[in-house]
Amino acid sequence: MSETGVRVLVVDDERSIRRFLQAALAPHGHTVYEATSGEEALAAVIAHRPDLIILDLGLPDLDGTEVTRRLREWSQIPIVILSVLDREEDKIAALDAGADDYLSKPFGVGELLARIRVAIRHASRPAEEPVFQVDDLKVDVAHRQVTLTGQEVSLTPTEYDLLRVLGQHAGKVLTHRQLLRQVWGVAYETETHLLRVNVSNLRRKIEPDPTRPHYILTEPGVGYRLRADV
Repeated sequence: MSETGVRVLVVDDERSIRRFLQAALAPHGHTVYEATSGEEALAAVIAHRPDLIILDLGLPDLDGTEVTRRLREWSQIPIVILSVLDREEDKIAALDAGADDYLSKPFGVGELLARIRVAIRHASRPAEEPVFQVDDLKVDVAHRQVTLTGQEVSLTPTEYDLLRVLGQHAGKVLTHRQLLRQVWGVAYETETHLLRVNVSNLRRKIEPDPTRPHYILTEPGVGYRLRADV
């Protein structure tokens, strides 16, 4: 799937937002389709088969989380959520339901385009890559080897698994619950302290300055994501 000429379905009941997104995306060669409700969005996915969906959470019929959940029953199309700043719990619910990323309103065109590129690239690559690299950080999944500027980094098995999961979803926000479930198991879904401690330890080993993370970025109140080249 190409990162240019992407078919984008914009789902938002605010006409001004739809017009803004149309004006932002069209000059980059993207084709934009529109839907104003959840049910209309589900029908539009079947009719237009978009490469990516930009989805508002506050729709007049179904909320964005329910739309995401229904789509994930039969589709893996990348979904980028639009959210207002003060609805953190809704962002978490949408990500747990299967959304790939979110943007808070208001947002900049540059960031939107970058998030689209990351989502499309993530959807296009094989599910399991033997090696992934972000700047000076390189993870060889086949050999369970992590290097930073060419020097091997010694990680605990848990730290490695955490980095591997983040790397396999580079650029995508993973909620605390998603990370706990994938690294420790479903019995640990509420153990956020355990996750914070391991992220802190991992940062001390791979970040040039752990107090200002470059690789593992915090999404406050939501989770973490590994920086991706955009």
